[in-house]
Amino acid sequence: MLRLLDIIFSLFGMIIGLPILVLLYIIGLFDTGSPLFRQERLGRYKKRFILVKFRTMKTDTASVASHLANTASITKYGRFLRKTKLDELPQLWNVLKGEMSLVGPRPGLPNQLELTEAREEQGVFLVRPGITGLAQVNEVDMSTPELLAETDAKMIASLSIRDYFTYIFMTVLGKGSGDRVKP
Repeated sequence: MLRLLDIIFSLFGMIIGLPILVLLYIIGLFDTGSPLFRQERLGRYKKRFILVKFRTMKTDTASVASHLANTASITKYGRFLRKTKLDELPQLWNVLKGEMSLVGPRPGLPNQLELTEAREEQGVFLVRPGITGLAQVNEVDMSTPELLAETDAKMIASLSIRDYFTYIFMTVLGKGSGDRVKP
């Protein structure tokens, strides 16, 4: 049932949001010259996939988890995208492809070994990763791998249709701080 909702809402979001996606892409061209950011992530069953987002950092920024990046790397436009969470919109494509869900644990990087191990222990890789979820709306990020894995497992164990919509609405309404970066 949740997969069907993912398909309907991501398709609807991409069609209705197309003008916004195009506008954000064009502004991104002027900001960094490369408006889309692609990064390898771990998905369901630890299968690797390419996550797509709007770029929020300078193009020469090292490809690391956000909490390890420096705030000086974030562009002014990138700050806006992160604050409004519009940088996540291209991930609707990942949802349509079946690599992600709208709601689930955020996909980690292959080099985040501590997080990967903690998630394996908690069974987090048995589900598709998501754009938002319990950890995101409660500001639990990848800088605390054990807590993140526990929070993800708690969400997975109790996820209902009501929770699905609650996490989406909370995210749209600005709950959570988005990707943190070090000062």
